[in-house]
Amino acid sequence: MELYQFVISFGGLMLILAQMPSFHSLRYINLACLIFNVAYSACTTAGSIHIEDSRNAPPKDYRATTTGVDRVFGIFNAISIISTTYGNGIVPEIQATLAPPIKGKMFKGLLLCYAAAVLTFFSVAISGYWAFGNKSQGNVLQNFIVNGQPLMPKWFLVMANVLILLHIIPSALTYLQPTNVVLERTFVDPNKGQFSFRNAMPRIIFRKIQGTIPTGAFACIPLDFILPMVFYNVTFKPSKKTIIFWGNTSIAVISTMLSLIGAVASVRKVVLDAKTYPLFSNV
Repeated sequence: MELYQFVISFGGLMLILAQMPSFHSLRYINLACLIFNVAYSACTTAGSIHIEDSRNAPPKDYRATTTGVDRVFGIFNAISIISTTYGNGIVPEIQATLAPPIKGKMFKGLLLCYAAAVLTFFSVAISGYWAFGNKSQGNVLQNFIVNGQPLMPKWFLVMANVLILLHIIPSALTYLQPTNVVLERTFVDPNKGQFSFRNAMPRIIFRKIQGTIPTGAFACIPLDFILPMVFYNVTFKPSKKTIIFWGNTSIAVISTMLSLIGAVASVRKVVLDAKTYPLFSNV
């Protein structure tokens, strides 16, 4: 299978699964996502440690390689990626507001969310950088093959790649769902069922449109770091003399700037990559 064929197939699957009507309908998918994430992280961490301790360990350098403008834009692009990755706590926050007690459930949900994030993301990042240095790729599994020769058994690489693929699908669906709900409030008929023709057809159309538009930092950062702060100030109206008001305002303003700069950095990277990789290339 060529790369573009895989991208089309994966995108088509995402457009189909994006029709899941609500957060509640994603509960089992989210559980599977957690299981796949832990399994992938365990495989990748174990593989990185094994390669580092083996005689096939590649040479590595831990120094930063980029300079000047490339380093600056790389930093902002990295901030966008980190913000998106560790902003997953917005999901238990949204779910916690559905039924009381809000504070207790939200705190427990956030503890579980960030415990899983630290356990999985940190283990992969640290072990991958330790094993491959500044040559480590965005997907560290790409480092497990050197000059066409796998550093781990092929079955292991296939298993790890399948696990990360199965993890990405639920993650993308979860991030799309809040925006879908907000948009659909403008055209659904609350007197009709969610699977009725009246509500199903607009959902199919609008979700297909949104699923084909890349969001990235420009959508994820506002959802995670801007809107919650603004909503808190608007809803609870803390005094402008308090640190809560100015803390929320500062986070919202700084996050807005990072969102815009991160979007520019992402577009710049796409433009630079476009000069190297032609359309429908198989890389």
